[in-house]
Amino acid sequence: MASSKELSRRGAIREEEYKEASGFMERVGVGHEMLEAEYNVKDSFSKHVGGVVKVVSMERGKISCILTVKPSILNGHGILFGGVVAAVAERVAIGCGRTIHGEDGDLCLGEISISYLSSAPPNAEVVVDASVVRSGKTLTVVAVNFRLKESGRLAYVSRATLHRMPLSNL
Repeated sequence: MASSKELSRRGAIREEEYKEASGFMERVGVGHEMLEAEYNVKDSFSKHVGGVVKVVSMERGKISCILTVKPSILNGHGILFGGVVAAVAERVAIGCGRTIHGEDGDLCLGEISISYLSSAPPNAEVVVDASVVRSGKTLTVVAVNFRLKESGRLAYVSRATLHRMPLSNL
């Protein structure tokens, strides 16, 4: 990371702003430590995220899962990390879309929106329900809702647009 004096000379940031921003980046673990060897392998993120999600039910156009909020997926504020919400929403949406399309091509994420309405505390169980809103020849839209199991409160809402691609085009 460039020093505060280097950045200040360029007029990009003041000393106190630099200290605040770099302190924040350090607190959230950005740029200060390299990945441990066990995580520095292909697709370790999927295994990490997948380790907290369990499929409860599956039918055509619908999937229901339980997400357990373990310490490894908490952010610096001690609540479920928003990036994990996005990663789970993407994976569950694609899985839900595949209940319609099966092996007849691959689904790739084209767009995703997420509303963070509430938070999920440590050790909470979150019910993740996905359902196909609309499916056509090339596009599938999936809604994914995250509700706290204990209270039923809606915590996160996601909508994913998936592109269907024939395997020969990948």
